[in-house]
Amino acid sequence: MQAYDDFLLRVQDIHKFSSLQGHLGWDQEVLMPPKGGESRGEILAWLAGKRHEHLTEPEMGSLLLRLESEELDADQSANVREMRRAYDQAVKLPKEFVEAFAKARSASLVAWQEARAASDFSMFKETLETLIEMTRTKIAYLGVTSTPYDVLLDEYEVGMTVSDYDPLFQGLKERLVPLLHSITNAQQHQTAPQLPDGLRFSIPGQERFCEAISSRMGFDFEGGRMDSSTHPFSAGLWPGDTRFTTRFDDKDPFSCLYAVMHETGHALYEQGLDREHRFTPRGAAVSLGVHESQSRFWENQIGRTAAFWDVALPLFYQEFPEAPQWDSQTMNRIANKVEKGFVRVEADEVTYNLHVMLRYEIEKKLFNGDLSVEDLPKAWNTMFSEWFGVEVPEDRLGCLQDIHWSMGAFGYFPTYTLGNLYAAQLLEAMRNDLGDIDAMISSGDWSPMLDWLRPRIHERGSQVTPSQLIEDATGKAPTPEPFLDYLEQKYRALYQLDE
Repeated sequence: MQAYDDFLLRVQDIHKFSSLQGHLGWDQEVLMPPKGGESRGEILAWLAGKRHEHLTEPEMGSLLLRLESEELDADQSANVREMRRAYDQAVKLPKEFVEAFAKARSASLVAWQEARAASDFSMFKETLETLIEMTRTKIAYLGVTSTPYDVLLDEYEVGMTVSDYDPLFQGLKERLVPLLHSITNAQQHQTAPQLPDGLRFSIPGQERFCEAISSRMGFDFEGGRMDSSTHPFSAGLWPGDTRFTTRFDDKDPFSCLYAVMHETGHALYEQGLDREHRFTPRGAAVSLGVHESQSRFWENQIGRTAAFWDVALPLFYQEFPEAPQWDSQTMNRIANKVEKGFVRVEADEVTYNLHVMLRYEIEKKLFNGDLSVEDLPKAWNTMFSEWFGVEVPEDRLGCLQDIHWSMGAFGYFPTYTLGNLYAAQLLEAMRNDLGDIDAMISSGDWSPMLDWLRPRIHERGSQVTPSQLIEDATGKAPTPEPFLDYLEQKYRALYQLDE
């Protein structure tokens, strides 16, 4: 159809603007010199305005209206459905606001990087206040049908609201907190292996080790690259160019390893998208929750197993021969140590969702309650002390640890928990189809797992909704039960807990 062809050209142009924004955003976090921040903000604002212009042109609205009455195939329908949603939201936002918000985000990122390095929230406070106030303005433009925070949650996982997340998190908490208490009690009577004090792991060695693991997972380094940044992230810039970052600590190689496995999981999703549908919604990842399922699957269900260390240990000792000669079971105990640490991205699977819930509750207070930015660090530290029983020693380990708020990404954090739930459900279905997953991991040939995910998740892009995609892949609607069963079974065995 001529109408659909015209529509598709417009859609591809809009997505190319997004790719340019993503490329400049990657550069800002990885390579840009400090003095480039102001000009980068202006360029990003200009690109955001141009993209907004193209998206909100009257011709786009007319084409959508016409195509919605036509007979379309599944792929065409997906593009029309997703662009209708994007169009309906965009036309409510003035171009000037879109440009100003993009510029504010760029300035906020620089301020956060400096504040985090100095562990001083006051250096970030002003730009964060600006972003939150602008986000409230955006909520007003888009319109509130339930609560202000729901508008933000829906941006990252369509259809999810506070009324969905509150009972989900409460149910998880009711199972996770007793498990955590049981593990904490067991730890008092067990001697856990740990990395020796004074042992250092060279950064070049960590790079080589992590690149080897990423390659074995299936990441194509001819179509991507690994770099370092303040906060690990992954960016699928466009077909043939997928990048991810990590960070290094010469005292702890696990920090880099699991960041790399996490971000490689994201990157594999981007590299597996159907190129036939490039620069369209159909050719893009369906949601952040599904995206997180891919990263959490590889990081945890694969990477935090003794079977993984059967393969990884020779590579590890090749780079770090001075490390204690542990077996795979011991390395797995270290990798799965449960502790009430401060940092979300380094948290174990038992406490991880509590970190997510804390951020969710803070964001609810910011947008549905009366929490001021000035009181944010105190609120964070108080809640962390109540939930984890430890005091936050500095802002860098508290409310400054994540990059998300500096990017205006309010409502993002709950998708990490959805990713955990989806990942466990996918693992359960994969095991039913492929058999003994641990034996497959130990064999060193991990391609069958990636081959299983490709047609069920990656290649389908945004053809259907997130929940439908998970149901199609696993045979049942999304549910937290596989995750909770997986977690309880795994950690009861690791810590020899009574049933």
